[in-house]
Amino acid sequence: MATTHTWKFFRAGGFDQVKLETGADLASLDQLDQKLWVALACPTRGLEFDNRTLDLIDADKDGRVRAPEVIAAAKWATSLLKNPDDLVKGSPSLALAAINDATPEGKQILASAKQILANLGKTDAATIDLADTADTAKIFAATNFNGDGVIPADAASDDATKAVIGEIIATFGAEADRSGKPGIGQAKFDAFFAEAEAHSNWWKQAEGDKTILPLGEATAAAAAAVKVVKTKVDDFFARCRLAAFDVRAIAALNREEKEYLALAAKDLTITSAEIAALPLAQIAAHKALPLREGVNPAWAAALANLQAAAIKPLLGDHPVLTEADWSALTAKLAPFEAWATGKVGAKVEALGLKRIREILAGAAKEKITTLIARDKALEPEANAIAAVEKLIRFNRDLHTLCVNFVSFKNFYSRRTPAIFQAGRLFLDQRSCDLCLTVEDAGRHATMAGLAGAYLAYVDCVRKATGEKLSIVAIFSQGDDDNLMVGRNGIFYDRKGRDFDATITKIIANPISLRQAFWSPYKKFVRMIDEQVAKRAAAADSVVSANLSATAAGTVSATPAAPPKSKIDTGTLAAIGLVLTTLMGALGTIFAKILGLEWWQIPLAFVAIILAISLPSVIIAWLKLHKRNLGPILDANGWAVNAKAKMNVPFGTSLTQIAILPPGSQRDLVDPFAEKKKPWGLYVTLLVIAGILFLALGWYLGKLDGSLPQKFKSTSVLGSGAPAYVAPAITPPVLSTNAVLAK
Repeated sequence: MATTHTWKFFRAGGFDQVKLETGADLASLDQLDQKLWVALACPTRGLEFDNRTLDLIDADKDGRVRAPEVIAAAKWATSLLKNPDDLVKGSPSLALAAINDATPEGKQILASAKQILANLGKTDAATIDLADTADTAKIFAATNFNGDGVIPADAASDDATKAVIGEIIATFGAEADRSGKPGIGQAKFDAFFAEAEAHSNWWKQAEGDKTILPLGEATAAAAAAVKVVKTKVDDFFARCRLAAFDVRAIAALNREEKEYLALAAKDLTITSAEIAALPLAQIAAHKALPLREGVNPAWAAALANLQAAAIKPLLGDHPVLTEADWSALTAKLAPFEAWATGKVGAKVEALGLKRIREILAGAAKEKITTLIARDKALEPEANAIAAVEKLIRFNRDLHTLCVNFVSFKNFYSRRTPAIFQAGRLFLDQRSCDLCLTVEDAGRHATMAGLAGAYLAYVDCVRKATGEKLSIVAIFSQGDDDNLMVGRNGIFYDRKGRDFDATITKIIANPISLRQAFWSPYKKFVRMIDEQVAKRAAAADSVVSANLSATAAGTVSATPAAPPKSKIDTGTLAAIGLVLTTLMGALGTIFAKILGLEWWQIPLAFVAIILAISLPSVIIAWLKLHKRNLGPILDANGWAVNAKAKMNVPFGTSLTQIAILPPGSQRDLVDPFAEKKKPWGLYVTLLVIAGILFLALGWYLGKLDGSLPQKFKSTSVLGSGAPAYVAPAITPPVLSTNAVLAK
């Protein structure tokens, strides 16, 4: 991509990062090669950043902010400010004079900002801040028209229209107007009048039709009375027909006496379910249903209502109801039932047909339509008010986001915490500054483990309020001797609130080179401790079992002889084997060392130490120089675009170890201190042993090869030196004359 903007970079974390120091830098983000961006996406939640601002940048509302959305936000904000450098200041207030009114959008935003301040009684204010835009109800309290398309009842100028708006709200529910008042929008308005029209037309199908409404408006009451008893009346006549078929069934059809005995044993009421389940009247062949006398008391009221609402108006005043009369009654009401099944407009039915038709015949529909249109006409101004809030937020937050997204300046400068740093953890005489919130520790650890850092997952809770959160903390100083699952500490979030913190999971990696150097020896000591503990536990179990067996055997009158103590031969054999092997190895090593030149002996000890510690140190060095922030953030939903290293110096700054303040006074006398070991005596004895070791080596002649002639043991001790070797006697060499003379 061709660029016309000149960029500046700084190096941190092992890679080059762009400097964003001016408004021009922000406005030109589209010209910066995205391969040079530190991050390409981040989540809108779980960050120490205003969620509302992130939501405004997140144009597609998918819960993630991506590079194109950051570019669009920067372009929009810089175009609406006369001096884009104001964005770098991060001011929470926006000066009205700073808004660029040379563009139509800027002019509208400026007018809206002034209108907001005027509505709040701040006509003379020169700046506007988020507090001014936060309470939309207060902003629009003085007007009924605010561009949201929702009309409160107060928007109408006449009582009739206000009444209709109130009835629509009562029927379909209210929508919240920007002023906070209940109102109706276009959708509810259309639905109400559609229901009202449909209900009125449905009634027109039946009006004047005697087959559908044989009793006029009273037909519905008659049909309802029939519906209540229909199942029981059908049951009665069916039983009577069965009794006519076979008289032997009459006793069973009227229920047996034992069922009444069971009912009599209970506390009954006339409306009891057991009574209601009995037939409407006594069953007999070809019997008519009595309507007054001899009826089931649980159904007496329903039968009386049936006679008054349906039988008398449609069939005449009959004291009994024959099966033929029942069939005629249901036939007369069948057209009404069919018509009622197709009912429409049930939501407005409670208003009554008369009121519905009054509303339809009146002018309320046209007046409310006009009010909604008048309100919608102000929508651009209302949207501009939302744009004012957006511009104020971008003026305050956009630069902060960019220096935590396009670059990681805040993180690597160590002056201001990065937006992904959740707070500070205090635990094991250390404070950890790199703490991130996590939702699922198990899933997070799968990716974060690739970072090469020592990670501790911690559950945090404020018991007073019940607030909970989970974090991951990076330990980058000290050692891991006292870090384990279950350790407790305190976590302070960015707001200063304290949480009880407990380690729940650890991903172990080297913390420092010093820790790596001593790690093999600590592991060896721990192994010995564990083996001794296991052996002691096993021996204790054996002793306990023997004591239990002995106690169980003391039931005889004659005291049994105490059991002979048994020696754990396996333990002794194991200990003996370990000691023998260890002593043999040490003997071999020291024999080799004693066979060296005197100046080579210290080098041999150094070589042994390096042989043990150097592999661990090398591995730690490689891992510490590969520690990468990327996997930790990626596991939280980021798309980190760079290898953001945390080398040893920088990593050390992320974890602080407890140190005494400058000028502190220390009282070194501990009344409960353990008895000190005589280290001075040990050192003296060690020096003496070393001198004796060297003296023995000199006496044995082991050092003669490295000493001048006059200091060699054979020169000082002469023939008494163990290394002294007597010179060989060489026979005299005879001359030729001497040989001839012999």
